[in-house]
Amino acid sequence: MALSLTPTGRTAAESGPVPARTAAARVARRRAALHWLAVHSTAVAAALFFLLPFVFVFLTSVMTDKQALTSDFWPQHWQWANYAKVWRTPGFLTWWRNTLLYAGLGTVLTVVSSVPVAYALARFRFRGRNLALMAVISMMMLPPQVTVIPMYLFWAKQLHLTGTLWPLIIPMAFGDAFTIFLLRQFLLTIPKEYVEAARIDGCGELRTLLRVILPMARPAIAAVALFQFFYCWNDYFGPQIYSSENPGAWTLSYGLESFKGAHHTNWNLTMAATLLVMAPVIVLFFFAQKAFIEGVTLTGVKG
Repeated sequence: MALSLTPTGRTAAESGPVPARTAAARVARRRAALHWLAVHSTAVAAALFFLLPFVFVFLTSVMTDKQALTSDFWPQHWQWANYAKVWRTPGFLTWWRNTLLYAGLGTVLTVVSSVPVAYALARFRFRGRNLALMAVISMMMLPPQVTVIPMYLFWAKQLHLTGTLWPLIIPMAFGDAFTIFLLRQFLLTIPKEYVEAARIDGCGELRTLLRVILPMARPAIAAVALFQFFYCWNDYFGPQIYSSENPGAWTLSYGLESFKGAHHTNWNLTMAATLLVMAPVIVLFFFAQKAFIEGVTLTGVKG
């Protein structure tokens, strides 16, 4: 039986199934794409929901004064000088310095003072341990507005520290209930065998904490440090209470409110200032998100 050749050199029997296989591959790719869209559509919609406000702020920040007051979405002329104008605003660098001092020093003091307390609640067996844990949890439930008046009277009348950020920084040297609770939950997951092995090798409690526990608790420490840094960076209530009377002690969150009041018709400058305030937090979270997510997962905190 003779076989007829096609123009491509293949036999008719060989060339027949090729279009069928190509059509099947296209159908499979189309189904895979539809499946990906069905699975990820909610995530894509949520990502756009959170991303679009940042896009709006950025586009408005590079508009002219007149265009920022219109309904235009895309800038006609990109005004990058708006950021330089905001940066040169009197007091803006002072707000940055104060915020870095408040957030940086407050984060360090909170972590250093909370780790020993969390370690004691997680590993030590002593009378009143459960009562101390309940006290820590109760402090988490206590709203700050309950203690703001007596605390303000103490700092203002007894120590005369109002008009500064020290009434906000000094209490962080005595621990934070939320940080203590998160660290304790993580330390409970560390096997006791590591601590017992360190004690057999002659390590005391302090050396065990520094040499064994802290290296293993880095994800949790990174998570609580980021929590505290973000809280201090965005804190508006505290600086308003204690440092509002002294412009030299304002932070970015409180200074931004003053800037918005002075430029209430210049939406482009207001958006540029807002973006400059948000940028460090966004960049920090972008580079530290792996440690942050790992620490939050391991401590059992769910959003």
